[in-house]
Amino acid sequence: MADRLIIVESPAKANTIKKFLGGSTKVVASMGHVRDLPKSKMGIDIENDFELQYINIRGKASLINSLKKEAKAAKKIYLATDPDREGEAIAWHLAYLLGIDENEICRVTFNEITKETVKESIKNPRKIDLNLTDAQQARRTLDRIVGYKISPLLWKKVRRGLSAGRVQSVAVKLIVDREEEIEKFVPEEYWNIIVIVLDEKTKTKFESRLIGKNDKKIELHSEEEVKKVKKDLDNEKFIVKDVKVGERKKNPTPPFTTSTMQQEASRKLGFSIKKTMSVAQGLYEGIKIPDRGTTGLITYMRTDSTRISEEARKAAKEHIEEKYGSDYYENRYFKTKADAQDAHEAIRPSYISLAPEDIKESLTADQYKLYRLIYNRFIASQMSSAIYDTITVDISAGEYNLRTTGQSLKFKGFMTLYVETLDEEKESEDIGIASIPMLNKQDVLNKEEIKTKQSFTEPPARYTEASLVKTLEEKGIGRPSTYAPTITTILARNYIEKIQKQLTPTELGKIVNKLLIENFGDIINVTFTANMEDEFDKVAVGDKKWKEVIREFYGPFEVILEKVEKELEHVKIEEEVSDVPCEKCGSMMVIKMGRYGKFLACPNYPECKNTKPFVETIDVPCPKCGAKVQIRKTKKRRNYYICENNPKSCDYISWNKPKEGETFEKDDSVVEEINEEVKNKTNSK
Repeated sequence: MADRLIIVESPAKANTIKKFLGGSTKVVASMGHVRDLPKSKMGIDIENDFELQYINIRGKASLINSLKKEAKAAKKIYLATDPDREGEAIAWHLAYLLGIDENEICRVTFNEITKETVKESIKNPRKIDLNLTDAQQARRTLDRIVGYKISPLLWKKVRRGLSAGRVQSVAVKLIVDREEEIEKFVPEEYWNIIVIVLDEKTKTKFESRLIGKNDKKIELHSEEEVKKVKKDLDNEKFIVKDVKVGERKKNPTPPFTTSTMQQEASRKLGFSIKKTMSVAQGLYEGIKIPDRGTTGLITYMRTDSTRISEEARKAAKEHIEEKYGSDYYENRYFKTKADAQDAHEAIRPSYISLAPEDIKESLTADQYKLYRLIYNRFIASQMSSAIYDTITVDISAGEYNLRTTGQSLKFKGFMTLYVETLDEEKESEDIGIASIPMLNKQDVLNKEEIKTKQSFTEPPARYTEASLVKTLEEKGIGRPSTYAPTITTILARNYIEKIQKQLTPTELGKIVNKLLIENFGDIINVTFTANMEDEFDKVAVGDKKWKEVIREFYGPFEVILEKVEKELEHVKIEEEVSDVPCEKCGSMMVIKMGRYGKFLACPNYPECKNTKPFVETIDVPCPKCGAKVQIRKTKKRRNYYICENNPKSCDYISWNKPKEGETFEKDDSVVEEINEEVKNKTNSK
């Protein structure tokens, strides 16, 4: 008989904890959730005040029986599932199955799986936090209601098997809205003027950029404007108006939260959000290390806090001063966001003594990369600022104002170890001070050359997984534990696709988004979704009852639902008839939406089951032969235009949409470029 039984979620976590405790303690894994709402029905009795109908998860009967047997034999049971709302809910379900009173002192949590933390936590167990459990139930219930009530409408009007999710639908909306911004974007022309000037005293040349006229910002939007300014500058003296020499400090970024870790792992390592969380889970639960056994390497990886413990702060100080010197250490405290739950520390290494390079052989390539990122980010967060020498030279040329700025790194500080990806890109553009001579006011400079550069404004960038997570967090949509499953779900449902790290909506995603926004705009929007997160937070701290949150939601939702159901009954989404005849029965084929986009199908189904790929055409004939011009896409989602007779009898192909009456001159470089992208698309399938 075991004196103590500790139940965790995973075998890896169980193995790590076992070595810290005596032989009279048994550690077993629940393998995640043991009870849930049924898959075959909604499982919520709305008429009975939203009573939840939990069932044991199918396929876990033998595991549950084993847990019951172990619990019956133990003198004391500790529920040590993950330290978040979902983990609290799993502990609550385990207590129910094992007959443990919910007021029993049986709950322990580990922010990090170290010997000291595990032993200290077991010495100080607590009751299951029913507020946290209820917050999880509120989220689960609301998402279930939205999914089960709205999804059937998608089945009727779009395609069977589709589903709608509260948070996922908002994420899709963000991606669709961004795509529409890009499609509607009209580039604007702008010009920059750079003047190469010479300082006669030092014989040094350097660049200066035109920034204004009569001390006001100047914008140039045409070549005619540029020619006039250039002519004016040709006739002016270039005189140093002001020289400012100074110093600039650059501070390190805080240790990782879940969101910042996901973003940085995406940018620096090319990891998907799902992969980052999977690798981080393994690092938290434990890795086998020679002479140490299974060891948890990082603190809990679902957190929105940048707080760190005093013990970790002290360990970082000793490490930095020993390895880099006392000049490189600075005791730093980072302010956590006002709306953060702050339930756990920031993500940091559990043992500063376990440097990534020292245990590299024990880690997979992905584990090493992520652990090194977490380790270096944390250490750098407690290091001194980087210091730059800076110089700004303002130059006047008659009415015009020019400026040269430069900076040189004087003390690397934290940058010795770590620089955030976005900052690294910016630093690469710095102009070193050494290339700018020491100048004085009223110095006259010689004009050597005036360079002009034409540019065009660019549309907003498509979301990547990293930038989508950043936006979701900024807008208060979801919480640390929801980002990865949200993106994974909308990718799996084929509402969006990832092409060269960019997230773009599919045709199916656009159709589903349009239907949801037109009919459930009060629910599928950023404000509502963020407000619901605030409601869940109130439940988590005991300020509100979870059923109260659901009641407040369901009343207005039911009214909207009844209205939409009635309206949609009379709305028939007409199938668009194409001009392509079915070669089997002669009927004109219709355009349908499938899992991977549009396709042509015979309207006489099921008597005739003929289908064909759908090819979109434009209303302008081929400039070369007068046939139809098709729109196709490359792997990079770039549209190109090609004659339907290419390559049989016509060689028209272009990046640009043809215009009525234009002539076509073949450009072999364009043909080669398009063919290369098309070939890549074919090879990638």
